Amino acid sequence: MSFEPLLTAPPVIQTHAYAAGAAFILGLVQLFGPKGTRFHIAAGTLWVILMAVIAGTSIFITHPVKPGDPFWARYSPIHLFTVATILSLALGLWLIARGGPGFKMHARPFTGVFLGGLVVAGALAFLPGRIMHQVAFGN
Repeated sequence: MSFEPLLTAPPVIQTHAYAAGAAFILGLVQLFGPKGTRFHIAAGTLWVILMAVIAGTSIFITHPVKPGDPFWARYSPIHLFTVATILSLALGLWLIARGGPGFKMHARPFTGVFLGGLVVAGALAFLPGRIMHQVAFGN
């Protein structure tokens, strides 16, 4: 295990990875900790911000393209998690802001973001050829 590939990666990748690590840990605390406390609200706010940073930075983590390739060619299927994350964060925040009996429903889209955007997409980040694979397993 060596952090050198991450430490020498472009700043957008470093920001993405560090935010993902923090969001994963904070997400576990949110999922398994007490709900409705001041800490839960503060930690949830920070988690949403971290997830927005992750989604935002992922837009700039692309593959090189040749002249004439369509714009979307620079993106891989893992970028579908970006769209799902943005939509799910918006839905969760809307449910909180709306209040009422649907308030507790905010956990569903946020849990989906945690599982899809952090666990599944995070696991895909460790596939061969990716920086996190180099960090964990070497070249």
